[in-house]
Order: sequence, then structure tokens, then C-alpha cells
Amino acid sequence: MSSSDEIIDIVDEHDQVVRQASRGEAYAKGLRHRCVFILARDADDRIFVHRRTATKTVFPSRYDMFVGGVVGAGESYDEAALREAEEELGVSGLPRPVPVFTFLYETGDGLSWWSRVYEVRCVLPVSPQVEEIEWHAFLTDAELDRRLAEDAGDGGRPWTPDGLAAYERLRAARASDA
Repeated sequence: MSSSDEIIDIVDEHDQVVRQASRGEAYAKGLRHRCVFILARDADDRIFVHRRTATKTVFPSRYDMFVGGVVGAGESYDEAALREAEEELGVSGLPRPVPVFTFLYETGDGLSWWSRVYEVRCVLPVSPQVEEIEWHAFLTDAELDRRLAEDAGDGGRPWTPDGLAAYERLRAARASDA
């Protein structure tokens, strides 16, 4: 079964399930669904950063500081977060990712998804899923912030816009907690 055939929950503006559809139909018709974003840190507190493969349906060949993906039909956010983190990092036995917040991401061109952001510590050696990730590295917060600032200009690395939105909200939440 291809990822476009995967059945997912379609939700309303309050994140309540209203029906199910294939992932392909959800993207083609702009149906609101659910996604998880997991910020993975290694034992040295560095963030897993990667470049998505060119074959990805959404935001191909873009850089991201989150692993994650679409929540399957009948699956909870928490279940999806653990599944996606283990799949994309190529590990098993991760601790359960810790939820941080939920927000509605809207693209501006009619697409939107409810997004739950998590954090997880991955002390295991990673072996990223080659179908999803073509490059990866662990970066310190300062290294990631420097790259994001450098890439804001013309010719910089293209980052996933939903990942950037989630990361900006995460940084703001950390700043308000400090």
C-alpha cells in the first residue's frame, strides 16, 4: 500500500474526527487532518536535523528539525508520535515522546492540519529511514539557530514551513517558561 492509500482521520476546526479518507484524497481536496512533530535530541542534547527525500508528497527535499508525520485512522497522537519517531530515526525502544503543545497549522493555500509537538531523547544510534530522509546530523541549538538565520536570505536551505512554525512556537514556549 502506498502512503497515498493510507487511511487517515479527517477532523474539523475543533480537532474532532468527522470522517476518514485516504491520505491522497486528504491532500488533493485540502481536508484537515492530524500530524505529529517530534523534536529528537541525542545524549549530548543536540537536535536531530534532516533533509527529506525528493519523493516526499509534502515539502520534498526540504530540511526539518522534527521527525513525524500523519496520524493514522483511529490512532492517537501519542501512538503516532512513538511510531513515527522510531520509524524515521530507525530505532526501536524509544521512550514515549512527551507532548508539549497542539496547534492548527494552515498553509495559506487551503491546506491545514492539527499538529501536536513532542520532544524525545534518543540515546540509541540512529539509522534513518532512507525512503524518508536523505541526509541527517545532530546540531546544537546554537548551530540550528545559526543555520536558520543564514537560510532566511535568498539561496539558503529550504526548510519545511510547518516545521518552522512548530519550532518558532516551541522556542516561544520555552522563552515564556524561563
